[in-house]
Amino acid sequence: QVQLVESGGGLVQAGGSLRLSCAASGSIFSINTLGWYRQAPGKQRELVAVITAGGSTNYADSVKGRFTISRDNTKNTMYLQMNSLKPEETAVYYCNANIRHITFSRDYWGQGTQVTVAS
Repeated sequence: QVQLVESGGGLVQAGGSLRLSCAASGSIFSINTLGWYRQAPGKQRELVAVITAGGSTNYADSVKGRFTISRDNTKNTMYLQMNSLKPEETAVYYCNANIRHITFSRDYWGQGTQVTVAS
């Protein structure tokens, strides 16, 4: 059993910053790729950023230069530093983790954290 718990969402003015966290707990052998996704009302869930076990990162074009994804493997925690936020980035932000168990790997999702950017 694995749990992903996001935190750090909230209300921020346009141009402001937020830092999201995602903590993994449970039966974890190791964590492979981690990612942040978001889903705005009436839209499909979209990839925001991913980070591999080795620390390589990839970002959606719309957030490059403003968002930074990072991870602390000692704490099984991932972060998303979001700067210069825009109203159109209002969404529920979800973390995703590919968790390696002893004999298999699978993806897990957090419950989501609301980010609201006021204009």
